[in-house]
Amino acid sequence: FWWCRARGQERLSMAESEGLMPQDLINAKPVAAAVKEFFGSSQLSQFMDQNNPLSEITHKRRVSALGPGGLTRERAGFEVRDVHPTHYGRVCPIETPEGPNIGLINSLAAYARTNQYGFLESPYRVVKEGVVSDDIVFLSAIEEADHVIAQASAAMNEKKQLIDELVAVRHLNEFTVKAPEDVTLMDVSPKQVVSVAASLIPFLEHDDANRALMGSNMQRQAVPTLRADKPLVGTGMERNVARDSGVCVVARRGGVIDSVDASRIVVRVADDEVETGEAGVDIYNLTKYTRSNQNT
Repeated sequence: FWWCRARGQERLSMAESEGLMPQDLINAKPVAAAVKEFFGSSQLSQFMDQNNPLSEITHKRRVSALGPGGLTRERAGFEVRDVHPTHYGRVCPIETPEGPNIGLINSLAAYARTNQYGFLESPYRVVKEGVVSDDIVFLSAIEEADHVIAQASAAMNEKKQLIDELVAVRHLNEFTVKAPEDVTLMDVSPKQVVSVAASLIPFLEHDDANRALMGSNMQRQAVPTLRADKPLVGTGMERNVARDSGVCVVARRGGVIDSVDASRIVVRVADDEVETGEAGVDIYNLTKYTRSNQNT
């Protein structure tokens, strides 16, 4: 892109630039070549893991330290691979491969997002004078360092006031205890620390970290069942994973199901959601026998 811009400016500055058209200034071939090279041969352009909906969504949320401009497995030492305090709420401390890539390939935490500069941000509730508000702020690791951050499980009364004399907090990347009036932020959820796959493990906090790592990795290897059924024990994240992976049929509008067969679902839309001059029927054609990348 830089090369294209430089060439375009160079041609503009030439004497006979009056009658030039945009296509005369910019040569798209190097841009197309760079895009093709990335998708065709880059280490970070991968064939999607599609064993089940979880493996698909996890692959899309992967964070890698390898690839162009990154580290190599041989060069990376223990410090790079280890869990760091700034991973909290941004990168999952549990889900990572067990082999030579351990700690170099990670998974995005459940509520993390990237900001405009490419840094990972984590959400927090604002706390003022010991009272927890519903205002949410997203902060990067640098921005949160000076804040005193309470855990999501901190005890509150019905007025959302922190009631413990001393609250367990994080401050300057250390764990300590502070008075409620010193607290400035609070975690939004206990599961914001871990990834989507790890948050599907019931009673995760009672598990050994090594076994939790194996469990979150092995969930991605499960093949789909012929007759899907809801789990007897769950964490509440199952619905979100299924819906956000894009493999589920989700109703666009509310209404009553008119008919169901093997190929489609017909929904009679509720009267208050029907636009004027529109047929009040939504038809959802079901995809059947579609091949996934792993033939599952």
